[in-house]
Amino acid sequence: MLGRLAGDEFALFVENLPATTDNRPAVGALARELLDELRRPFQLNQHELYVTGSVGIALCPRDADNVVDLIRDADAAMYYSKQNGGNSHSFFTPEMSAAAVERLMMKAKLRRAVERDELVILYQPKVDLREGRVVGGEALVRWRLPGHGDIAPAQFIPLAEESNLIQEIGEWVLKRVVQDYRSWQEQVPKPGRIAINLSLKQLRQAEFLTRYRSVFDDAGVSPSNFELEITETTLMTEAGRTIRLLDELRAMGLHLTIDDFGTGYSSLSALQQFPVGTLKIDQSFVRDATTSREDATLVRTIIEMGKNLDLEVVAEGIESQQQLDYLRSRDCHYGQGQLFGEPMSAGDFLQLLLAQARGESGYERMFASA
Repeated sequence: MLGRLAGDEFALFVENLPATTDNRPAVGALARELLDELRRPFQLNQHELYVTGSVGIALCPRDADNVVDLIRDADAAMYYSKQNGGNSHSFFTPEMSAAAVERLMMKAKLRRAVERDELVILYQPKVDLREGRVVGGEALVRWRLPGHGDIAPAQFIPLAEESNLIQEIGEWVLKRVVQDYRSWQEQVPKPGRIAINLSLKQLRQAEFLTRYRSVFDDAGVSPSNFELEITETTLMTEAGRTIRLLDELRAMGLHLTIDDFGTGYSSLSALQQFPVGTLKIDQSFVRDATTSREDATLVRTIIEMGKNLDLEVVAEGIESQQQLDYLRSRDCHYGQGQLFGEPMSAGDFLQLLLAQARGESGYERMFASA
């Protein structure tokens, strides 16, 4: 029996399993078949789409002896699969119950994070690899939770999406970044373009475009000073609707970037349909580009693809001079990473821009070689 629980979550009840002491092999095989079917591309409005899934499994009576508890335990196992990269299945264990309780507590704390001013924005410089100059940055949100330190977006954004807090947090981030940008302009006329990450759940929100437009209008700041980063996987989900939304965002003046390029399943033909101007090479490929022939080939191919499609290319995760030299030798346009400094506060980012205006950015030695 198959039923929809909510949103993109479904429950499948399987009966008449083999009469053995351990049914996990049979159930695991069924889960793998389901995931294999989900991975198959399908056509929608002349677009080729790809989806993946995360499966959680609870067994009766091994884990629970009633429907409510079985669904609860399977749900905990599903989130375990998601947290470990998705596209996999997991069997429930008692430890997952404790993790599920902790997850509920974190959701409750996240609801109060904005009003308690626990969210902070840091900026990672984006550097022109041909000239060695800061040409913008990426806005990174952190949750500074007392007693836990800084919590990265990868940990709390999924919680925000599950709790329907993503729109509130997304608007807060946009307003804060626009506010910072406006203050920079008082001392630096052209601070460059600032990138803001955008999730699938934000794109799906009602009145998303209206709300974004009003933020720029209220602040009196041009949207052309900003770009939205959207992952390759997000682009390929509901491609037809996504293209329409992106067209409207571009019409507003916003620049659009495909983030983590190379980790998804987009084809070249699909890529050409999206109104994007920039490809961002995933840091996992940049990290090993100087030691792995396969990753070096992939990085080189993405750079060449970007040039052929008249797209800007950004390499993220640059941590060493060797990586920088390699990317420059391949004529990669832009880069960001810890080599250019840790993500910094709005005040420190302004000081970096002012130092650059004086010719003292600190990057001069990195770009001394040809």
